[in-house]
Amino acid sequence: MSDWTTFGRVDADGTVYVKTAEGERVVGSWQAGPPEEGLAHFARRFADKVTEVDLVEARLNSGAADPAHSLSSIRRLRSELNEAHVVGDIDGLCARLDKLATSAEEKAGAARAARDAARAEALARKTALVEEAEKLAAESTGWKTAGDRLKEILDEWKTIRGVDKKTDGELWKRFATARDSFTRRRGAHFATLDAQRKQAQGAKEHLVTEAESLAESTDWAPTAARLKELMTEWKAAPRASKEAEQRLWERFRAAQDAFFTRRSEVFSARDAEQRGNLERKQALLAEAEAIDVDADPRAAQARLREIQGQWHDLGRVPREAAGGLDRRLRAIEDKVRHAMESAWRRTEPSANPLLAQMREQVAEAEQRLARAQAAGDAKRIREAEQALASKRQFLQLAEQAS
Repeated sequence: MSDWTTFGRVDADGTVYVKTAEGERVVGSWQAGPPEEGLAHFARRFADKVTEVDLVEARLNSGAADPAHSLSSIRRLRSELNEAHVVGDIDGLCARLDKLATSAEEKAGAARAARDAARAEALARKTALVEEAEKLAAESTGWKTAGDRLKEILDEWKTIRGVDKKTDGELWKRFATARDSFTRRRGAHFATLDAQRKQAQGAKEHLVTEAESLAESTDWAPTAARLKELMTEWKAAPRASKEAEQRLWERFRAAQDAFFTRRSEVFSARDAEQRGNLERKQALLAEAEAIDVDADPRAAQARLREIQGQWHDLGRVPREAAGGLDRRLRAIEDKVRHAMESAWRRTEPSANPLLAQMREQVAEAEQRLARAQAAGDAKRIREAEQALASKRQFLQLAEQAS
């Protein structure tokens, strides 16, 4: 055991003292034996205090204890030491408790901040859920999706804790109101939908009747256009009941098929004529592609115009071939145009009106720069220099191209 005489003493009449930095303090009386036993008795009491401190420190450091509760215990122990009937290093234990108090205060502050943050997060989550529910109630027309989402919101709501009772009650009232509003609006929608389906059945019966009256028409273009319009009207009309919708659709589709089948038979006869036109256009393309555009661009241009005139006099070709023919003809037209442009570029630069115009623009830019320099306006000088540099660059490129 430590030499407790360092921290206390027993005088001749049995009074026990503890030594501190502020001086000696009476902690009790010992009459039961030698002074050493008396010191040891009061030292054991001190050891009990140290054990309490050790326990508080261990729980605080491990995170098992509430920092605020630990702080309360530390302050109690610290206060008790001022009057404790013990013998030991009270100053050292006080210093240790002061240090623990600082640590506990920091952890208590962090715990409070964490709780505040958790409450704020819980409030934000519930507020966001309420706002989403209110938006669904006011705007959504995806009834099943929105209904499922409202159920998910309710399930998520039940998992969120930490919002104060008053605020939580207000948010719940908003959510319940939104959910009830959605339910009423959905019910009204489906009631309206039933009425619309009855109206839709009558409207579609009229469309079917008209389609069936057109099935034998030979006025191909107007009839085809009207049948397409009827199809558009069909798609735009609300749906009838499932059974009526299917029955009416089969009649409507049959009338359309009858007309377009007969039209297809007539158009098949036209295909033979279009194939003849295709052969003649292919021959014209072969002739056009054989033109030597480099030898005499102007003559090539004149010959191409003749071929173009013959091309437009011919009738239609099969649709699947038209695009390829047109692309080949455009390629020839582009070739002739490029040849003419190249011939134009080979003219003397002095005869090129575009170059003359660009030179005039450079001269004007030089004059603007000179006026800005004379005025001493730094901003105008900078802008004029930039404009002059740009125009000189374009002129240089144009001269090089010529």
